[in-house]
Amino acid sequence: MVDNASAGEQYEDFGRETLECSKDLERMTEQMEKISVNVTWMTYDMVVLRTDPQLAKSLKRLKNEFVQCKAVICGSGDNLVDQRIVANQKTTQE
Repeated sequence: MVDNASAGEQYEDFGRETLECSKDLERMTEQMEKISVNVTWMTYDMVVLRTDPQLAKSLKRLKNEFVQCKAVICGSGDNLVDQRIVANQKTTQE
């Protein structure tokens, strides 16, 4: 009978430990979800809200200037006027 009583107590202890472990895991999962949401909002803030909208326009203008300089240096200066017209049209459309 002693063996049966101790087996029942061990089973109850195991059940309580399992329940506590389950609660701990649930609490940790909720904390990780909160952290994940915070990291997502921080990333959104850094990428979307703090990015200068003029940056894209400046980079496009810089690229157009680079193409024009490259054309002059590589000797295709005849097409330079055509390239400037196309570049200016692209810039005004944007």
